[in-house]
Amino acid sequence: MDNFLVQLQFSASITGPICLMLLLGVVLRRVDLINDNFIDVASKLVFKVTLPALLFLSIIGSEHDFSSSMPLIIFGLICNLLFFIVVSIFTKKLFKNPRDNGVVIQGSFRANTGIIGLAYVANVYGDAGIALAAIYVAPMTMLYNILAVIALTEKNQSDDNSSVKVVGIMIKTITKNPLVISIIAGLIFYFVSIPVPDMVVDAGQYFARMTLPLALLCSGGSLNLKSLRSDKYIAWFTTVNKLLIAPLLITGGAIIYGFRGIEIGIIFFMSAAPTAAASYIMARSMGGNATLAANIIALTTIASLLTYTLGIFILNSFSLM
Repeated sequence: MDNFLVQLQFSASITGPICLMLLLGVVLRRVDLINDNFIDVASKLVFKVTLPALLFLSIIGSEHDFSSSMPLIIFGLICNLLFFIVVSIFTKKLFKNPRDNGVVIQGSFRANTGIIGLAYVANVYGDAGIALAAIYVAPMTMLYNILAVIALTEKNQSDDNSSVKVVGIMIKTITKNPLVISIIAGLIFYFVSIPVPDMVVDAGQYFARMTLPLALLCSGGSLNLKSLRSDKYIAWFTTVNKLLIAPLLITGGAIIYGFRGIEIGIIFFMSAAPTAAASYIMARSMGGNATLAANIIALTTIASLLTYTLGIFILNSFSLM
């Protein structure tokens, strides 16, 4: 019983701070200390400046041998691709509305690795975990963008120009993604041993330290619980896919493969992350059901607090992470 309470306390110590930051965002939005304009501007600041700075500095300051991380990256790419295929098959059998199907598929696999997943990794593993997680996040972000475009444009396959449009959108979303650019730049600086002036690093650290608190406040402030009144069934179906089936299959496969410690932690925290906020923007811009996408983001974000706690409790109980 004592061990059970110790493990539960450990799990709560990881999820608790993130839960409180999200709740603070909800409260500040409710009392109008932050508004939609603040959330929009701050979210852009996080995505385009502070988070890229955090990932870049974590990589160049790490002592990890990134060349040994290739099995982790390949495993993540293969598992996420296979999960996308399985979810696509079942979604098309269960739901017939093309505008819903793409949103459900995207919501089931596209994880909020850059904010929520990274916050959990930072809580458990610190700077070393952030650096390794960044290497994992970069190819996953590319894969998520490609698969999201495929899922959301599938209804337009009869269009002669659809394949050209798909390729164009894929290239644009990848080459202009600040996270991908910062991670690639960090790896170049790391492997070539390009020196970065201390003044630049110190200034970058100011931005980096803003990232997770500001991002979590924006995530909490953007939650719209009232919107969950509609599309309950289909939103819950997606939530089960995202928070239960994906982490069970991907993390379970990682354990069988032989990953342990920080690698298992990263795989779990990233695969169990709620649906990325970018999925709403993508769905709206590509003609998907944007309301459903918003519902999925809200529901998975709230429910992930419980599933994260449960997953951490189980993995820590078996000394896997």
